[in-house]
Amino acid sequence: MGVILKPIDIVDDITKEEFFEKYLRPRRPVVIKNMARKWPAYQKWTMDYMKEVVGDVTVPLYDSSKADPAAPINAPTTEMKFADYIDLIQREPTDLRIFFFDPIKKANKLLEDYISPKELMGGFLDKYPSMFFGGKGSVTFLHYDIDLAHIFHTHFNGRKHILLFDYKWKERLYKLPYATYALEDFDISNPDFEKFPALDGVEGIECFLEHGDTLFMPTGWWHWMKYLDGSFSISLRAWDKSWAVKANSLWNLTVQRNFDNIMKARFKKKYMDWKERKAIERANYALKKGLPKR
Repeated sequence: MGVILKPIDIVDDITKEEFFEKYLRPRRPVVIKNMARKWPAYQKWTMDYMKEVVGDVTVPLYDSSKADPAAPINAPTTEMKFADYIDLIQREPTDLRIFFFDPIKKANKLLEDYISPKELMGGFLDKYPSMFFGGKGSVTFLHYDIDLAHIFHTHFNGRKHILLFDYKWKERLYKLPYATYALEDFDISNPDFEKFPALDGVEGIECFLEHGDTLFMPTGWWHWMKYLDGSFSISLRAWDKSWAVKANSLWNLTVQRNFDNIMKARFKKKYMDWKERKAIERANYALKKGLPKR
């Protein structure tokens, strides 16, 4: 059976009413082709333009190696001058990525180049956009966003392959306790079902983004991303109206993350081994019980 992937819905344009009924209210992902074509960024955001406006600022870089048990989540692998990194991803494949780059702190000029899609929904955190850069072949591990925001993720200068999974599949995806990411010992795009049987039958959505495409990812959706070319994206975030979601977000960002970091620092590998065992136990139990119920 394998991982069951359906193609994502794709629209050129969409009205507020249609977006709400088909995607926001039921929390279903969709790709909007024309949204970013109205932005100055659609024409301006080349690799050379990014080098010009950001310059020689030093940025942290991440790879896809398994996390250090003692390190906080999202600890960088190394660092590099931004312009040198852009040259690198244009020149050759690399596993290195820029993760959660803040354009406000580093290049205010970029804020003039995009428009939050407020015609579709409210709640945007306009002062907190995030940018992501990756070399050809680099991978973002399977996770969901800790703040549980809705995300409009627009891609530039290349292609990106994305797999999406509803939050209800979290146990079958080997979610680690006190974390918003999965066990890092499998490749969700080509899993070993003998070692990770709970992945067999998991249902998801497959998506390919090209220059200017915008992916709407509702709150809580798991995502795995692979850069098919050296390229970059911007994520615009918006709060869900649900107070329960907001409370869960606050819990994740404060209590859960701090507890997890303290336990990693104190118990290191022993704690991570326990988390991995629990993820496997819970995945096997969910598989045995046929969870989640369709």
